[in-house]
Amino acid sequence: MKQNVKSIRPFIGSENFEVSRSFYRDLGFEEIIIDPKMSLFRWNDTGFYLQDGYVKDWIDNTMVFMEVEDTDTFYAEISALNLREKYKSAKVSPVQTLPWGKECFVHDPSGVLWHFGEFFQE
Repeated sequence: MKQNVKSIRPFIGSENFEVSRSFYRDLGFEEIIIDPKMSLFRWNDTGFYLQDGYVKDWIDNTMVFMEVEDTDTFYAEISALNLREKYKSAKVSPVQTLPWGKECFVHDPSGVLWHFGEFFQE
């Protein structure tokens, strides 16, 4: 196949759609409402679909990796948002340095695990 891939957009669910919509806007994503039960959330050219649908086993096993330019700066910026205070079930974990790069973790209000990280240059 010789197609030029333009993007990949995962679908993720939400236990409380309105709370999750607010969370992702607060995190820095731009929301584009598709219909009353689904929105596209974009950050520059990267995006995902948030659905008003919850299956515990699905949500508990959903992980998304988003590459950022500088994990330490990104972590400082999301820490300053005080997401844990506004969204009681959200979690923000500090930066870890691993053999391949750095990453920090964010659990959204439904439990979706986001990895925000950068790869070391070889």
